[in-house]
Amino acid sequence: MSLLAGKRILVTGVVTDASIAFHTARIAQQEGAEVLLTGFGRLSLIERISQRLPKPAPVLELDVTDQRQLDTLADRVREATGDDGRLDGVLHSIAYGPAGVFDFMAGSWAEVSTAVEVSAYSLKSLAVACLPLLERRGGSLVGLTFDAQVAWPRYDWMGVAKAALESTNRYLARDLGARGVRCNLVAAGPIRSMAAKSIPGFADLADGWDQRAPIGWDPADAGPTARAAVALLSDFFSATTGEIVHVDGGVHAMGV
Repeated sequence: MSLLAGKRILVTGVVTDASIAFHTARIAQQEGAEVLLTGFGRLSLIERISQRLPKPAPVLELDVTDQRQLDTLADRVREATGDDGRLDGVLHSIAYGPAGVFDFMAGSWAEVSTAVEVSAYSLKSLAVACLPLLERRGGSLVGLTFDAQVAWPRYDWMGVAKAALESTNRYLARDLGARGVRCNLVAAGPIRSMAAKSIPGFADLADGWDQRAPIGWDPADAGPTARAAVALLSDFFSATTGEIVHVDGGVHAMGV
C-alpha cells in the first residue's frame, strides 16, 4: 500500500517546481494522497506550477498575515473538496524576511517582526486555521526549518525567526497532542530555490555544504527533504511529535 493512500494533504508555499513544497506535493501524490495547494499572490503562476504535478491540484489563496483568509480557510477547503474538508496532514513551507533582516546589527524591529510573524507565528496561525479539519481523526502538521542551533553567516534575524519556529513547533506539539495532531519539523540543508535567492551569501553556504556533509549533499535536489516530510505526514511516525528531523547530509552533527 502507498504511504499516503486515502490521505488528504494541504501543502503551502509552492512557488516554483524547484521548491521543497512542490516536491513534497509531487511525492505525496505518488504515495496516494489527494493534495491541495495554497499560495500567496500570483495565484495564476502557482496554478501553472500545479499543472506540473502528476495530477493538477486545486490552489487556494492564503496570506498567513490576513486573519480573514485564515478564518475562512477551512470553509474554502470544504468548498474545494466538495465534502467535509477533512485533512490528514498539512505542510507549512512559509518564510519571508525583508532585506534588512540579513544584517543583524542594523535590522529594525519592523523588519524583524515581519520575519517572525511570517516565518514562525504563521505555524501556529496555520495550525489553528486547519485544526477543525485535522482533529476529527488525527493528523500531522509538518514544517520546514533551517537548523537554528547555531549562528549561520549572513542568515542573521532569519536564523532567529527559525529558532522561534522550532520553539513554536514544540509548544504546538504540547497543546495539540491531546487533539490527535502531531507537530514536527524537517531541518533541511541548503536547497537552491526561489527563497534561497533572497539570502545574501547563500551560494557560498550551499557550495561548501557538500564538503562538510559526511554523506554528501546536492543543493539542487529537494527530493530527500520532501521524502522526509512525506514520511512525517504519514502514519509511519504515529508516535513522534515535537521533533526536528535533520535532512542535511549530516552537517548538523559535525564539529566543523
